[in-house]
Amino acid sequence: MRAVLLVLILAVVALIVLVATGLLDINQIRPAKAPEVSVTQNGITATGGQTPAFDVETGTVSVGTDQKDVSVPVPTVRVNAAQGNQTQPVTNTAQ
Repeated sequence: MRAVLLVLILAVVALIVLVATGLLDINQIRPAKAPEVSVTQNGITATGGQTPAFDVETGTVSVGTDQKDVSVPVPTVRVNAAQGNQTQPVTNTAQ
């Protein structure tokens, strides 16, 4: 029961977000009419109603590529000479 309620809540929130962002536009083009029921001496008669009609327009999302030139700075490498007294590593040559 909780899962069904959660799914319904998420669907309503998604619908609200779609309408608010303009990706979904719903317009009613024909109103609803209830059936007409009349009672006479001969019995009960009913004439059909009318269901509503809606015009739904969805937004489009287009994805494409563009050719762009991007300038990238050329890296520079500097090697500085050692400063001051430095000792060489001692290697053990005795066997």
